[in-house]
Amino acid sequence: MTVRELRNGLLHHARLHFLSLIFFAFLPLTSYAQSRGVYPLGMTATNSGVTPESGFTYSNQLLFYSRNEEKDNNGATLPVAGSNSVLMDMNSLIWVSNGTILRGAHYSAIATLPVATNDLTSDIHGNISGGSGFADSYYVPFVLGWNKDRAGIRILYGFLAPTGRFAAGASNNVGSGYWTHAFSSGQTFYLARDKSLALSAFEMYEVHTTQEGTSTHPGDTFNLDYSIMKGFALGSSQLQAGLVGYEQRQITAKTGPQITPEESNERYAVNALGVGSNLIFPKHKLNFGVKWFDEFANRATFQGFSLQFSGGVSF
Repeated sequence: MTVRELRNGLLHHARLHFLSLIFFAFLPLTSYAQSRGVYPLGMTATNSGVTPESGFTYSNQLLFYSRNEEKDNNGATLPVAGSNSVLMDMNSLIWVSNGTILRGAHYSAIATLPVATNDLTSDIHGNISGGSGFADSYYVPFVLGWNKDRAGIRILYGFLAPTGRFAAGASNNVGSGYWTHAFSSGQTFYLARDKSLALSAFEMYEVHTTQEGTSTHPGDTFNLDYSIMKGFALGSSQLQAGLVGYEQRQITAKTGPQITPEESNERYAVNALGVGSNLIFPKHKLNFGVKWFDEFANRATFQGFSLQFSGGVSF
């Protein structure tokens, strides 16, 4: 496998993760509580800074988050038995321009339409809430990306539109009930000249607006995905494998008429490590991937694991 073949393979694979910057608001315990940010953690852990080649790409990602431990603000496990799960199927389309601006940057735009199912169950009270259907859609009208010999960098602005079903006090919500502005950046650094060893990071800052029907303003959130991946040649196809991880932190307080001082003082935190792999078919412009994350040392939220499958095709 030549350096050019590996590079093209990584670019085709990056299409999938590039357009995977979509959102879904995780179901809270009540209509006004907040237990996490809206970004589906781990989605952009690999090839975070690489911009795809010009044209269109379709991607589908199936993300499953399962949590069976509830943590307090100090990280201690609460004596509450139950489970919280979220299953998301995302359909994304990305367009990348032919020309370049600002010293070689390609302009891109992304639209994502997700379908989701969520469930919150207690051993004492049984099923507390759960909903399914069309969720909050995500649009990224501004993306600039630079591909260099030893690094790739992207800057993005997007927003989450509250298109999913939401009603204050309802037990079958699928959406968040508020708009979110997202400012993000991705970087990939090649630690080998043939680009077979890549270190990637993706950062996002969420600015939430007031929730409809509750007057609650969720706290802002900072997200971090990261990975180190090794590439291997498998005939005409390519395999990436390595370590992946994610972090999430609540930065500002949530406020509102129904928020107690104790709730306002809480700051959720999420940590996870895991493994991931991607299989790339450059000639057919296809790619498939799988990632598994195990969470640890969380605070003021649920704790569990995530299993993520992905696939994409370029046109």
